[in-house]
Amino acid sequence: MKVNVIAIGKIKEKYFLDAISEYSKRLSRYVDFKVIELPDAPPSKTADEQRKIESDALMSKAKGFVVALDPRGKELSSEEFATFIETKCTEGVSEFSFLIGGSHGHTEELRTKTDMVLSFGKPTFPHQLFRVMVAEQVYRAFSIINGTPYHK
Repeated sequence: MKVNVIAIGKIKEKYFLDAISEYSKRLSRYVDFKVIELPDAPPSKTADEQRKIESDALMSKAKGFVVALDPRGKELSSEEFATFIETKCTEGVSEFSFLIGGSHGHTEELRTKTDMVLSFGKPTFPHQLFRVMVAEQVYRAFSIINGTPYHK
């Protein structure tokens, strides 16, 4: 089983890198977990052009069951997220790619091409923090699936 978090931009803050590294280490007992960072589009481009360039880059790296993380997506509780992953695995999915767009979000084209659009709620989160949140929720889901005491 592979889980990829594919994101626009590079994390610079050590505390975010440390948190992602910790969840990656915890996840290693369940899955091959990777965070793939892609460059921001050139700032000289318009917002729409940046969104298109970044969305195309994300889709070019996506493999397996592709989930766009977007505020317009479906909201799931942690338990529902775990059930979703477990169900997909039972159906034969062996790889997931979670896409995190840049500051301008995803194109409509990307949202329609992915297998699912998922939301972690209506608030706007810093992209660096959001990667930590995705890693934590994936870890929580696999903890629920495997019946470990992390999720209480």
